[in-house]
Amino acid sequence: MLMSKKKLLAKLKANAGKIKTETFDFGKIDRFFLLSDKKNFFQIISDRTFQDLDLDEVFMFLDRTVSKVGQQFLYHVLRTIPGNMERVEKFESIIQILKENPEIRDQIMLEIASLNKKDAYYISSLFLEKHIQKPGWFWIIPILSFTSLSLVLISFVFPKALIFLVLLLAVNFGIHYWNKINIYKYSGSIPQLLRLNQAAGNITKLDVIKDVSPDLTDSIKAIDSLGIQMSLFKIEVKLQSEVGLAVEYLVEMIKALFLIEPLVLYNVLKELDSKRTQIQQVYEFIGEIDVAMSISFLRDEVPYFCFPTLATDRKRLKAVEVYHPLIYQSIPNSIDLDKQSALLTGSNMSGKTTFIRTIGINAITAQTINTCFSREFTTSVLKIHSAIRISDDLLSEKSYYFEEVLAIKDLLEESGAGMPNLFLLDEMFKGTNTVERIASGKAVLSYLNKGDNIVFVATHDLELAELLKDRFSLYHFTEIVKEGKIVFDYKIKPGNLSNTNAIRILEINGYPKEVTEEATSLANRIFDSKVNGERSV
Repeated sequence: MLMSKKKLLAKLKANAGKIKTETFDFGKIDRFFLLSDKKNFFQIISDRTFQDLDLDEVFMFLDRTVSKVGQQFLYHVLRTIPGNMERVEKFESIIQILKENPEIRDQIMLEIASLNKKDAYYISSLFLEKHIQKPGWFWIIPILSFTSLSLVLISFVFPKALIFLVLLLAVNFGIHYWNKINIYKYSGSIPQLLRLNQAAGNITKLDVIKDVSPDLTDSIKAIDSLGIQMSLFKIEVKLQSEVGLAVEYLVEMIKALFLIEPLVLYNVLKELDSKRTQIQQVYEFIGEIDVAMSISFLRDEVPYFCFPTLATDRKRLKAVEVYHPLIYQSIPNSIDLDKQSALLTGSNMSGKTTFIRTIGINAITAQTINTCFSREFTTSVLKIHSAIRISDDLLSEKSYYFEEVLAIKDLLEESGAGMPNLFLLDEMFKGTNTVERIASGKAVLSYLNKGDNIVFVATHDLELAELLKDRFSLYHFTEIVKEGKIVFDYKIKPGNLSNTNAIRILEINGYPKEVTEEATSLANRIFDSKVNGERSV
């Protein structure tokens, strides 16, 4: 049963800005991103960084879009950093218009809500993928169609012509059902394209919106010119869902006899092929409006946010009370780097890796949706790269260490590409011995820190912090052992970690006294030898 517009609008407004509970099909959501041209962007966020920063989950949190088109476009936005401010400025312009005209926003929500069916995911294929090509023998189809029509007309005068018509119908049925698989391929996307175009046409009639994309009218008219032919696909869908079998068989008989479907299909595909630019323009118009609404809804729902400040001076990053958007009641932290990078020490679960991810997520949202989860966020224009979540590749028999070597090699290559970068690393070279880990880590971090690059690295190696203290600002996270319990405050603190509780935590967890006493004695001896050795140098 169709929902009335009033009820639909009430439902849309009730859900506006709320986190979606539906299943996210990233295999379809990422179609526009994967297929579209990305050569003019400042950076494409890599799959590794996307996984390291849990950006799939971040996307699910950010996504407050109404349509599948908007959802695809938002994913594309989150994966691409533009080379200028035009996209962000357009979003902010739309957001301002919708805030000042809530009744217009409601009308737009109603229009694009009809593009929330899964078939709308495939609209992008119509202008980004290669269409089915005519077979070499296609020339015979118009002949067979014309012959069928001629025999029908002749049969009114010479009824015996029906015998030949029946024989021809058998041939035409074969071709008709051969073509069905091609029809089904477009039976979802083309009706959704018609709906997309209708929605865009209605939205552009709204006075305050028509200037958002002034050249759109010509593209809408170009697609409208295909409306009559493309309505065949609407009929196909209705036949499968709404009409009785008798009517369906009759219509199928007529379409098969005159080979209507293959003739219309390939003509439509030819026209669509010539109008790829116009279709993409209409698609992106709807996507931009939906994403702008989504950003506005998001800002209204989060505890607080800020507009980023893109610093003109290089190697600059400042975050005031920045928080991780996915962590409920996340502990905010602040950091101020000027011509410096950051090295963080601390135990596992103390918060250092989460903080690095927080900085990375905010650096991306700053440059993509002009929104930061912070009181203040200042950054240079940066490419974001990471080596955080690395694991063995069992299928290709690559060890953890080898995978890490390859990941960090990619960062070294990016550092010399002539663009400022933000490098995010966690526990480098865990797959090798302590001496070589520290030596290699120091050399790599010094190299990555060159020029305008900013490095955030987390480590357990306090020696590494000592070696880099002149080039990196040192910070640490720590835990407190209180009344036999481990308590984390998740607050960043300046300086290197001065004391650790690793052995004390073993005691709390019931390790044999003999083990903890020997560990304490040995740790003290190693520490003393290091201190005395340093003093004797």
